[in-house]
Amino acid sequence: MTTHTAAPSTLRRSARFGGLDGLRTIAVALVLVYHLFPDALPGGFLGVDVFFAISGFLITSLLLREYDAHGRISLGRFWRRRARRLLPALALVLLVCTPLALLADRDLLVGIGAQLAGAALFVSNWVYIAAGADYFTRDAPELFRNTWSLSIEEQFYIVLPLLILVLCRFGRRGTPALVLAGLGVASGSLMAVLSLQGAEATRIYFGSDAHTFGLLFGAALACLLERRRPGADAGRLRTGAQLGLIAVAALGLTVLGVLAWTLPEGSPASFRGGFQLATVAALATVWAVTRPGAWAGLALDAPPLRWIGERSYGIYLWHWPLLLISSAILPVRTDPAAAWAAAGITLTTTVAAAALSYRFVEQPIRRLGLRRTVRRTFGVRDAPRDRRVLVAALAALLLVTVPATGVAVAQAPERSSAASAIERGRQALDARSAAPEDGGAEGAGAEDGSGEAEEGSEAVSGGAGGGARGANADAPVRAAGPDISAVGDSVMLASLPELDEAFPGIAVDAEVSRGLGVGVGISADLAAEGELRRVIVVGLGTNGPVDPEDLAALNAVAGDRGLVLVNAYAERDWIPGVNAELAAFADAHRGVVVADWAGAVDGVPDALAGDGIHPNPSGGVIYAEAVQRAIDALETPEESLGFALPRR
Repeated sequence: MTTHTAAPSTLRRSARFGGLDGLRTIAVALVLVYHLFPDALPGGFLGVDVFFAISGFLITSLLLREYDAHGRISLGRFWRRRARRLLPALALVLLVCTPLALLADRDLLVGIGAQLAGAALFVSNWVYIAAGADYFTRDAPELFRNTWSLSIEEQFYIVLPLLILVLCRFGRRGTPALVLAGLGVASGSLMAVLSLQGAEATRIYFGSDAHTFGLLFGAALACLLERRRPGADAGRLRTGAQLGLIAVAALGLTVLGVLAWTLPEGSPASFRGGFQLATVAALATVWAVTRPGAWAGLALDAPPLRWIGERSYGIYLWHWPLLLISSAILPVRTDPAAAWAAAGITLTTTVAAAALSYRFVEQPIRRLGLRRTVRRTFGVRDAPRDRRVLVAALAALLLVTVPATGVAVAQAPERSSAASAIERGRQALDARSAAPEDGGAEGAGAEDGSGEAEEGSEAVSGGAGGGARGANADAPVRAAGPDISAVGDSVMLASLPELDEAFPGIAVDAEVSRGLGVGVGISADLAAEGELRRVIVVGLGTNGPVDPEDLAALNAVAGDRGLVLVNAYAERDWIPGVNAELAAFADAHRGVVVADWAGAVDGVPDALAGDGIHPNPSGGVIYAEAVQRAIDALETPEESLGFALPRR
């Protein structure tokens, strides 16, 4: 490739853009608040899209300046610089946090081999998509889930210089901006189309194809500005222009703030305009603050903001695994004070680790490269005492973390404790299905309602008569297993062995990720087939809000059967609303009671698996006891008599 002498104005340009470090600080603050205090800023995940816009703009600007100055782009140098910038901090986080997770909670190590490989090869986003991960759930999070965005950026960096080189060499002056903007529109549109087609939220969010528009639009903005800058970048902006730039920056930041405050995570609104609008707001802010001499940029260059912004990459990398580790150690699910303590510990250790990494690992390798840094660090015999201490600390860290990471990978469980709890229930369900083929087991005939109730209780498996809340039930009897049909989700499934023990012969239909609407259909089918028993237990509030119309439909299906609604226990936004809805419905209807699983299990140590939702065996006992108390309440005169009378 030929080279040419750069124009004087090109050579005079500073390699640093004002205001971007402060904008990085805002972006990482959004992400930190979103993860540390999710209820305070539900849309804080948009901070990642601000990073995308900044990165696309900055990297493309530097590539264009190199091309303008030399007539070519050194691909090897570019990719080497990217590796020096990204890999050292990433490697340190992986090597330190993996052994810490082994000490804190082995659940954090599920799939850790694939996570490490995905992070190191910058394909984490596709690894998580293939594994069926869910970015928007906090039940069983991956230790290095946050590396998904780093992977998208690095994949973009592989393609970007090639694309810029071709567009600049063979296209007209405005071609690069048009092509990059067109690709950005295609990516943003694909995000919306996938959402309209009902694609999984994580597939949309993690997909490089659907979530690269921020990087592409940032690159297009760089093409526009780099090719249109005046000859003297240092020219003074007039007061009117300065005020206009301040207004644009303020408007952009305000839009970002409103979206971060209001946009629900993983919602259709976020994919069908939310992310796209946030990207436009971020780019408007980038344009306003990077104008040479802009007051808005100078304000964002305040020393504290600049200090955090320079270390924002490390802060982003460290905060997520450290949050999971501290949350695994402290009882955050049962003690609000522990949750605050975990957030404080995470924030403190994150900033400290990022500062140390920036000072002693990232900056030296970025300036000198890995080999020269190693020689300079470990090859000086007569170095000052602080240098020797640093050398010893780094050597000790590597000697401990490298083999410890190998041990963690070797000892990583195949499935989480929650998955094991569900599998335990599934095996019990399979064993019940296989029991008749083995000659029958105790209670085997209960599946069709033919089992014999204990202590003379009536086993009524279908029809409207004999229900616990029938007006003619003069002497209600305690329901046994053959009297009960249960429909539930994975929480009920995990409790199945204990339900079987407490209610021999109970008929259970439980599966993962069910909502109440599905349960209404299952109950209606059982009733139509004459297999719905005189007491119905429904546990379907964990996976989403409860629709009052579904409750009314379920009550209609139940007829004069007793209805037990098991409430939900999980760290999910809709759970309080679900439990309030169930309690209100039960209070308004005779023959409907709530099994207070949430109140019974709250604060009980070791009752739940690592996700804080699915019961261990001791939790299964608590679940069965809560159902038993509800069934006992069903058969009190208040519930079982006078069904035609008002509720209270």
